[in-house]
Amino acid sequence: MSGFTLKNPAELPARLELARSGSLLLVDAPQVLVDLLLAWREKGAETVLAEARALSGVKQTFEAVLLWREDRIGSRAAMEKAVRRLEPGGVLWVVTAMKKVRGPRTPAAHRLELSDLAKGLERHGLVNDREVRMTSWHAAFRFASREP
Repeated sequence: MSGFTLKNPAELPARLELARSGSLLLVDAPQVLVDLLLAWREKGAETVLAEARALSGVKQTFEAVLLWREDRIGSRAAMEKAVRRLEPGGVLWVVTAMKKVRGPRTPAAHRLELSDLAKGLERHGLVNDREVRMTSWHAAFRFASREP
């Protein structure tokens, strides 16, 4: 995906708390975000890039997974695969196109919403605890394990 600008790129890695996390899996992330996170991450921190359709080839688990997903089509399978790559206690960030904006290539009727994500991840014991605006059109939602 191209043609958009990240909001507050200097603050974004800290707001996502991905600059410090040990291992990170980026799924379908746009190159501008990949470049930003790689520049901000600590030296030696493992960062793996993957496409959703190739997630079965990624065998290790990660402290954090960021899944960039606009369209509902294939989103359930992509989320299931992403959750399987999470270490216990890890966090999952899902970036989606916001419903009431113009610009993303996915029509509004086909976009993922927070309610879709919450419903799909609830059975894995993951709850939404934070939101970060990524672009004028996209928001990232963090899902973490419920507190015992």
